[in-house]
Amino acid sequence: MKILTIGDIVGECGIKKLRGILKNFIQERNIDFVIANGENSADGMGITESIFKELLALGINVITMGNHTWGKKDIFNFIENKQLLRPANYSEGVLGNGYGIYDCGNKKIAVINLIGRTDMNVLSENPFLISDKILKSIDGKADLIFVDFHAEATAEKKALAYYLDGRVTAIFGTHTHVQTNDEQILPKGTGFITDIGMTGPKDSVIGMSIEASVKRFVTSIPEKYKVAEGEPIFNGCIFEVDENNKINNMVTVR
Repeated sequence: MKILTIGDIVGECGIKKLRGILKNFIQERNIDFVIANGENSADGMGITESIFKELLALGINVITMGNHTWGKKDIFNFIENKQLLRPANYSEGVLGNGYGIYDCGNKKIAVINLIGRTDMNVLSENPFLISDKILKSIDGKADLIFVDFHAEATAEKKALAYYLDGRVTAIFGTHTHVQTNDEQILPKGTGFITDIGMTGPKDSVIGMSIEASVKRFVTSIPEKYKVAEGEPIFNGCIFEVDENNKINNMVTVR
């Protein structure tokens, strides 16, 4: 079984790239299930219902979010859709789902969305402890468990990976928009990559306009970000799972 994870989709540029390649990519690579981070898909911040529906129509099974979950107020119209996940360690009682279990052939795949607490400017609960609670609640209910850890700090990502090693199938990082190419299978069998990268404009500063981004650093004035244009890139990672539900190979996409 092959599970494709797609790095943060940034703006119309990223969506256009997926329109052009995703259906054929899924068919050619024999992909069984697709998880994509969509928190930057609407003008670089948030997601809209029309984008959500289009991404599902392109073959994506689950869309995860992050620190820009609430970037577009339109999300409240579809936040309870089971194919949309927001970070599970948001405050208790927040609308939406932090994890879900999905049918894929004769397998059940659990997907968990978590957000980091280091330099994220989001008030969230401890992702380590919340993951413990979720894993306890889904024990015996899923054959495979995938975690999208939307976090800034590589140390926090690696620490969670070792904390969950042997308890989940794979952990992939999102948020930094730069693919780390450090894919590995940890000692107890969990697949891990620090960040799967970005699907969006190639000539950019993590998806944003180069001019506006550089100006912010040079002048220290909060220039408004805008999504860059031009040639898009497609980043992600394919996790190959054997008949015993173990990761036997990981292939980065770029």
